[in-house]
Amino acid sequence: MSERKELPGWRWGPFTFRLPFYHTKLCWSEFLQGLMVSAATGLALVPIMTAFFGFSFEEAIALSMIHAFLIASAVIVFGEPYAGGWITPALPLILAFVIGGYEDPSSRFQAMTALTLVFASLVFILGITGLGRKMVIWLPDTLKAGIILGASIAALKRVFIDDADKFLLEQPIATTMAVAVCLIFTFSIPMQKLKERNRFFLMLGALGLLPGFLVAAMIGPLVGEVNFDIEWGFMVPPLAEAFAKASPLVNGWPTIEMLAQSIPLALIAYIILFGDIVTGNEVLRDGMAVRKDEHIDINLNRTHYSLAIRNAAMAIVAPFFPTQGAVWTGVHVIVVQRWKQGPKAMGSLHSGLASYYLMGLPFIYFLLPLMTGLKPLLGIALSLTLVLTGFACAYIAMSIPKSNASRGTVVLIGAALAFFEPWIGLLIGVVATLTMVGWDRNADPIPHD
Repeated sequence: MSERKELPGWRWGPFTFRLPFYHTKLCWSEFLQGLMVSAATGLALVPIMTAFFGFSFEEAIALSMIHAFLIASAVIVFGEPYAGGWITPALPLILAFVIGGYEDPSSRFQAMTALTLVFASLVFILGITGLGRKMVIWLPDTLKAGIILGASIAALKRVFIDDADKFLLEQPIATTMAVAVCLIFTFSIPMQKLKERNRFFLMLGALGLLPGFLVAAMIGPLVGEVNFDIEWGFMVPPLAEAFAKASPLVNGWPTIEMLAQSIPLALIAYIILFGDIVTGNEVLRDGMAVRKDEHIDINLNRTHYSLAIRNAAMAIVAPFFPTQGAVWTGVHVIVVQRWKQGPKAMGSLHSGLASYYLMGLPFIYFLLPLMTGLKPLLGIALSLTLVLTGFACAYIAMSIPKSNASRGTVVLIGAALAFFEPWIGLLIGVVATLTMVGWDRNADPIPHD
């Protein structure tokens, strides 16, 4: 049997830079999926930026482009073997904290800066000391499940209550149809069985959020909820204007109080992040059992360092937490599945990942027809992201507790985190776990790490 070989690249410290088109080759299937899915999903925050952070549509596009650059750098610059993405379950909790706790766009961006800097510092410390794994093992299952359910409740609350008038109620039919299609293709048990029998449905399901977008794009105009005003030509995203509104170098640095208030949320985000990394590693190990020809370097310390650097850079240039996570699980699974098909399907996993992130070239943000075409669908994109996050977090959270007392406590913790300030919710969670269940930690929550 031939020895496993790692794809070459230029080493710098613990990282490996792989130059697109030189070290990594273009994989057209992943490139085209990235062109469609990454563009639509990556712009889901644009409605939030325009509604609550004082950005124009063009400025929000510019900020999203910076986030896309940083996410692509995880694969290309740092050599990470994961499809990078947001820490999505933390998003609704963070929006509730920032939008609910601060009135003007300037202070909201300062709060985002505080969150991102605290998180970057936390990840670096937990990575360099090795305490991250120990902390996640030490946490009780009931508290972890409560945190995940809190993200679920906060996500659904934002869509159906807090911001319903801005997003859901403006496009009710198109949004409902898009959400229904995505829920069915992603989570439905009958649909999973149909995918096993029918290749067409299998391929359609592999496109992630795209089928939901296509349904919204077709039904929306018919019911008068979507009006396309597509402009032709090229757009130059106003990076300087976005930087001036968002960056703490211009906008001002967060206060000590903001930094202190960010600590509970940073801890919650880290717990969710670590779960994503464990999931990503298990997917890679499953792939390596089939692909004996390529060595994939899984390095937890390197992942922590790259996360710390990316989040610190984002905090200074374009603060919007939590867009710099480790693993976009859905995309990660899709790319690894094709990698498992052998060298003819995908020469290297790193080539497939780099292709999905468009080889780090953000040309889609300069295509005016694409940006203006997506504009009326972005509220739907945000609703889709939050509802799917809420559904996934709910079933993950409810699968963890093993007793009725634990299940009831999980719901209590979830509600506390969704409706109160993060530190109050976390305090209620700790007290409720201790008094109702005890410190029910799993001695081996990461069985293969």
